[in-house]
Amino acid sequence: MKLPPQNSTVLSLQPGYETISLIAELFQAGSFVSSILAVLLNGVAQLEYHRNRQLPVHQAAYLDKMDVKMDAGIMIGDATIASPNVNQRAQFVAGNLLNAIKSNDEEMSAALCTWLANRLPDLKQVKITEDGDRVTIDLVFDEEYRKQASVAFSKPN
Repeated sequence: MKLPPQNSTVLSLQPGYETISLIAELFQAGSFVSSILAVLLNGVAQLEYHRNRQLPVHQAAYLDKMDVKMDAGIMIGDATIASPNVNQRAQFVAGNLLNAIKSNDEEMSAALCTWLANRLPDLKQVKITEDGDRVTIDLVFDEEYRKQASVAFSKPN
């Protein structure tokens, strides 16, 4: 992600309409890309990966090992894929991410989310929906993630 320099016009403007307008124009022009990949399960955020943080060398090496293992072939559903392309690998990783989340395997969840964020830099959200025995995994490239906020409700007196 390329951010404007600290002394650029965008950051030196006084807060107000002009700043908001200019930032909105940058978003529309694609000059200001989100650095967050979010993983949502049934509409609830499970993981957020911040791409603007440096990936440690040992984690990058682990992602490379994952790629080497997938080079040997993967299984999606009942189909074995001998030479998976990046889209097939993403499906495979996202499916395993769901299993890791459901089994509370935080380390594996983090590794799989990191793989998706680094191998698919334009990926903004992974939306997983469960409906009974049916599971849908959507890889979303065109919709920015909006952080969820909790709202406290109180009982009227």
